[in-house]
Amino acid sequence: MKLAILMTNTDESDFANARPKDGEKFTVLVQEQRLEWSCEVFSVKDDEFPENIQSFDGVMITGSPASVHDDEAWVQRLFDLIREMDAAEMPVFAACFGHQAIAKALGGAVERNPEGWVHGFAMTDSVGELPFGDRPAQVGLYASHIEQVTKLPEGTEIVASGPGCAVGGYMKGRHIFTTQYHPEMTDAFIADLVEFTADYVGYEVTAAARESLKSRADRDAFGRQIVEFFEWAVG
Repeated sequence: MKLAILMTNTDESDFANARPKDGEKFTVLVQEQRLEWSCEVFSVKDDEFPENIQSFDGVMITGSPASVHDDEAWVQRLFDLIREMDAAEMPVFAACFGHQAIAKALGGAVERNPEGWVHGFAMTDSVGELPFGDRPAQVGLYASHIEQVTKLPEGTEIVASGPGCAVGGYMKGRHIFTTQYHPEMTDAFIADLVEFTADYVGYEVTAAARESLKSRADRDAFGRQIVEFFEWAVG
């Protein structure tokens, strides 16, 4: 299978540039499950988009410190592409910013979490049954967000929820599957990120995040969900 990874992460700090970019992280996550699959990365935050999205079997949209409310040309272009892919029922998996971008592009709403940051480890609850594969009742994932989907687009349904986040993941038809969380993040990366963002998110959030990281994400379990989604979606 050939996937396009639409990389939305705008972080160009020394911290980010010293570590693998999100395109590489998602490629590794996929290839841990399906080594033979190929991934091509497009830095859409730099206005680099695929010439023909239909030449791919599926698409992944990454997370970002950017907001889906930002009035940037690349964000609006991404919304247009999302609507195009939805109309064509092209298989798309999206995480964090991508999860929010699909919701906003298709008529949903994204707002600031009144409870503040969700940062570090989060135990998410599975909601209902997935039409592909099996999954545990709960899946531990890493998180770093203060905005979240508060209104679903028409035709979507919640498939996961998390702490202070009712819409932790949703599906639409056979072609859209999302998570508010970060399955691509490794244990080492989230630990480093918590320290790097300490001044930005504040002492209390950082202290809680450090404590939460005594638990570890179920990377393998969620990685399986992603590849099983694409296999099911392409039929």
